[in-house]
Amino acid sequence: MNSSEQLSPPESEILTFHVDTSEAGSRLDVYLAAQIESWSRARLQHLIEDEEVLVNGKKAKSSQRIRAHDTIEVELLTSPTATVAPEDIPLEIIHEDADLIVVNKPAGLVVHPAAGIRSGTLANALAFHFEELSHKAGVIRPGIVHRLDKDTSGLLVAAKNEETHESLADQFRAREVFKNYMALVHGVVGHDRGTIDQPIARDPRNRTRMAVVPGGRTALSLYQVRTRYQGFTLLDVELKTGRTHQIRVHLSWAKHPVVGDELYGGGRDNTVRDPSLKAEIRRLGRQFLHAERLGFRHPKTGNRIEFTAPLPKELEQVLAMFNQ
Repeated sequence: MNSSEQLSPPESEILTFHVDTSEAGSRLDVYLAAQIESWSRARLQHLIEDEEVLVNGKKAKSSQRIRAHDTIEVELLTSPTATVAPEDIPLEIIHEDADLIVVNKPAGLVVHPAAGIRSGTLANALAFHFEELSHKAGVIRPGIVHRLDKDTSGLLVAAKNEETHESLADQFRAREVFKNYMALVHGVVGHDRGTIDQPIARDPRNRTRMAVVPGGRTALSLYQVRTRYQGFTLLDVELKTGRTHQIRVHLSWAKHPVVGDELYGGGRDNTVRDPSLKAEIRRLGRQFLHAERLGFRHPKTGNRIEFTAPLPKELEQVLAMFNQ
């Protein structure tokens, strides 16, 4: 028999399987289809292609033959068998048409149910406000094509039908979607622009975190300096991939952690010398990370469309401290 354990950091679900001798020799996708109930082999193949599956800490292929004692990690966004109850949660709708919805998610709102979180999510709100949503990603994620961290605000697109969902998912997979974030980081970034191309996986020393790990999932972030302040830098960060906590992990690895990020900040918030600014950061209660712009090809018309979400007031207040 194989054994599995479930690690459940916010907004994701990690299943870990240890291959028994009797199961050695199976294809990876066939093995996972037998282990993960209600996930089709085709959907699992997409997960493997998107590098959401690691075998012994390394990227894998669907056709790969597993061996006895292999350790297989699968990152699932949700459990596919659960249901989501409609809840009357207010939504800021940036755009809506017959095929999709673009919302401006506030910080503090979880995108979809996960371990220990079954209500009060964006998925619950979408289920209430819209009669028709796709279920391509499972009934617990109605219409949701991608995700944002709980304490990251900004733009997110949801699909109203299966065709739209498939088209948007293909665009994300092909890195054709434009995703630009505004991030305030500690330290003065020297180069006006740069690239962080470092693989990300579960932190082997702390399994509730992600980290830059050799052999992990490919992760690519592009940054450009917007404004430099004394001891801080405001960045535009474009995501080319969508790994869990990618921007936060990459910027922390680069020694410029996001302001207000308790998980990856390394205590840098506590080193702020200006007492007023330090107090403002503490009041923030979230990381200074905002999904400002989102662009993609409309699945029905084929036209390129792009949306912008204004910076939330609590983040504006932090920036205002630099102009006093």
